[in-house]
Amino acid sequence: VMLAAGDTFRAAAIKQLSTWANRLNLDCIKGVQGGDPSAIIFDALTAAKARGHDVVIADTAGRLQSKTDLMNELAKIKRVIEKVVPDAPHEIYLILDASTGQNALDQAKIFNAFTPLTGLVLTKLDGSAKGGIILSIYHQMRIPIRYIGIGEDAEDFL
Repeated sequence: VMLAAGDTFRAAAIKQLSTWANRLNLDCIKGVQGGDPSAIIFDALTAAKARGHDVVIADTAGRLQSKTDLMNELAKIKRVIEKVVPDAPHEIYLILDASTGQNALDQAKIFNAFTPLTGLVLTKLDGSAKGGIILSIYHQMRIPIRYIGIGEDAEDFL
């Protein structure tokens, strides 16, 4: 497994993913904040092939569905992935914060329009948020719930 730090938009995203890569002893391909996410994903896929990795998990700046340029960047990343690995991406997950509420349904609809989703991941269920909106998303859009996060450790990802 290799990680690709393609979220060059959010401050500290690259460092956060690098920290997790170190904790889990995984390779991580990264660029610089403000860099070209598609180039980073391309580099990660190329490196994964060269190093014999069969799975690449790419983190992207996807949470801001109101920013058209970021959504267009997601579509561009998908096209780059398809050029390097013709039958990829194999999975596209939308990561949702349990405290997001009704806005999560809008996020899912917009994301799904730009790059069809194959699964949902709900995080931060260790707090007071219940994350009930994920059930509405599933019932309305039939996007399966793949994982939930109930804490800060790798073992808390179910």
